Amino acid sequence: MTAGLRVEIAVGAPGDCTVADASARASAPVSSVSRASIPDATGRIAEEFAIEEDGGLERPGVAAVAAYGDRTIYRFRRSRDEGCVCERIEAVGYPVSAVHARDGTLYVSFHAPDVDAVRTIVGTLREGFSGVRIRKLTQFDGGSDRDLVFVDRGRLTDRQREVLRTAYDMGYFEHPKGANAGEVAAAIGISPSTFAEHLATAQRKVMDAVLTP
Repeated sequence: MTAGLRVEIAVGAPGDCTVADASARASAPVSSVSRASIPDATGRIAEEFAIEEDGGLERPGVAAVAAYGDRTIYRFRRSRDEGCVCERIEAVGYPVSAVHARDGTLYVSFHAPDVDAVRTIVGTLREGFSGVRIRKLTQFDGGSDRDLVFVDRGRLTDRQREVLRTAYDMGYFEHPKGANAGEVAAAIGISPSTFAEHLATAQRKVMDAVLTP
């Protein structure tokens, strides 16, 4: 089996995205997103999505077209080349395989050959949107899969990274400790209280990446 990565990215502020906006307006998850591959006679692309336990979505340009049990199917049409999240990913060369939304946040999945490709896509998305983060990274290799975590070191300030690196190098995280907080702080040239503040913030950012589902 060819090695590769399955990636799910969350975009907290995906711009003028009808799917994400619908999830916020309806206060319900949006799933089963599909889109036509060929534009209609006006040059627009048709898209559909489902909302479960729908209380009635009201958004200009979006119409209910079917209902199955507690799921309502909606359809809308949009112009091509809007530079939306999905189009930006596919412009890099990787088809979007799944899309859903919740509370205004858009979640998109795709397959990438390696971490460098993922970094390229994340960088591309951050040029146009805010709140971009990798939610899940799964590696497939030889018939097995591993649940990987992508830690964006760019979230750490230079000082936070220095604090983590110095503490690690001096054995602060070892048991027994190779150095205490005061010794690490002195090596950096900051007070113990400032060290503790930077360390706590840096650890929280790293743990957010590890533990956020």
